[in-house]
Amino acid sequence: MFCMPQEWSLLTHWSSGDPARLSIRTQRRRAATWSYAQIVPAYEALPPNLPVPNDDGAADHLVGVRLPDLSLPSTGDRALNPSTLPDRIVIYVYPMTGRPDVAQPEGWEAIPGARGCTPESCGFRDHFAELLDARASSVVGLSGQPTHYQQEVVARLRLPYQLLSDGDFTWAECLRLPTFLAEGKRFHTRLTMIVKDGVIEHVFYPVFPPDTHAADVLTWLRENSA
Repeated sequence: MFCMPQEWSLLTHWSSGDPARLSIRTQRRRAATWSYAQIVPAYEALPPNLPVPNDDGAADHLVGVRLPDLSLPSTGDRALNPSTLPDRIVIYVYPMTGRPDVAQPEGWEAIPGARGCTPESCGFRDHFAELLDARASSVVGLSGQPTHYQQEVVARLRLPYQLLSDGDFTWAECLRLPTFLAEGKRFHTRLTMIVKDGVIEHVFYPVFPPDTHAADVLTWLRENSA
């Protein structure tokens, strides 16, 4: 499953050149890939011209704060308390991952920073081994979606890490995390925390674009791994 919008840029590249000069095998391969690119679900690729979120200062207070001593429902076998995870961990907070059978809230793409949770999650999946090599002991995602919804996402996207559910926003409220409303429903605002021995060491906020964010986190970890 492709989670980056690379296939769209490839289509423009393939439109050039004389098809008559290509081998039959090459033409068939390109035609097959074109067909696949046409049916890639929209939520797996970022559309152009998304509004860029501004830094409103809502995460300025987080560095140096200790995580709350709270256990959250997890896509693993049991509840997980992020404050007890040892060493340096990555917690990426996101509004909601899309699903093929679930419509997005109306106007979702117009909300700065809302769109892109699936590409972001896939980025952390694709860079997972490198993040661990860069001295991250754990990677977890967190949203307000229920665990059964998150479990489907973990299975479908083949995520090698756990997702946590902060459905009542207790964890977010303890940290005074930013949130927003869409169609009368509350969502976590996208941000990422680097946590060391339970204390927030660094915060990425705002996060944009989300599809390349995992690579930014990896760069930070490599530069601060001593």
